[in-house]
Amino acid sequence: MTSFNRWIAAAAIVILAGCATPVQQGPKVRIAIGGQTQLVYLATTLAAQLGYYRDEGLDAELVDFQGGAKALEALMGGSADVVSGYFDHTIQLAAEGKRLKSFVTMLRYPGLALVSAGGADSVAALGGKNIGVSAPGSSSHLMLNHLLRQAGVAPDAVSAVGIGMAGGAVAAMETGRVDAAIMAEPAMSQLAARKGPLKILADARTPEGVRAIYGTDTYPAAVFYSTSAWVGGNQEIARRLARAIRRTLEFIGSHDAAEIAAKMPAEFSGGDLAMYARAIESGRAMYSPDGRMPEAGAAAVAAVMAENHEKVRAAKVDPAHCYTNEFLK
Repeated sequence: MTSFNRWIAAAAIVILAGCATPVQQGPKVRIAIGGQTQLVYLATTLAAQLGYYRDEGLDAELVDFQGGAKALEALMGGSADVVSGYFDHTIQLAAEGKRLKSFVTMLRYPGLALVSAGGADSVAALGGKNIGVSAPGSSSHLMLNHLLRQAGVAPDAVSAVGIGMAGGAVAAMETGRVDAAIMAEPAMSQLAARKGPLKILADARTPEGVRAIYGTDTYPAAVFYSTSAWVGGNQEIARRLARAIRRTLEFIGSHDAAEIAAKMPAEFSGGDLAMYARAIESGRAMYSPDGRMPEAGAAAVAAVMAENHEKVRAAKVDPAHCYTNEFLK
């Protein structure tokens, strides 16, 4: 090939490259997660692993935080568009005059448990102890306060310590930094593998445990929520996110735990895929079958929040203003 012909070929490549249609990237949405490796937020990450956000034409960025309170701070500070967090925060913020709205529900039970490190055998015995929560002000902290009041212990009679929900929580319990902690899977299974059987003081992973703690058959927990202004102004994005999560919940309901575990990022299992799969199977009941917020469940959360928070009680928050199922029709 002559130098002239080589020049013509190179020019043709440049022209063709310039004429190529660029890859179209969908709307970007930043999702703050209050403890991504925990199974209570499995659906948020699994949707990305399965490509469901991409199928909906979304460029979803998942950002992990130590707990739900930190994820909420990211939303209110403008560094996140949506939170993968617990519904009770929408009730709490409504009492403060800040309008949040959830638009797809991932958990019908909280999926959390109060675990003793060995020094206490009941909630009533926790007075004066250091108790681990994901972060102060998080949903795990709200659950702890409810359990303490239920047992006749003032919440300020204990020291709530932020320990996260993953490796930090396991280490805090293992080293005795805290005397008990609100924990979730797979951290509970990882701790049990190191210390032996756990002493569980309260268990919100099962319908029986939820009835014992909250006196209700359903207590919705992990949802996607954002400000009412964002949801109202980005309805198509919210609809696509809701569809992606509903497809993910259907996947969870129709595949065995080992298949689900194999789809998740390898580091989430902590090197023990079999243990991770067992943890998923043990918590399967907590996942919503269809992503819809049950009216009775939202009312139950509002009622418990009103019992435990003066602001919520005084504001008489209507939970119907804190969620929508319209994107799941």
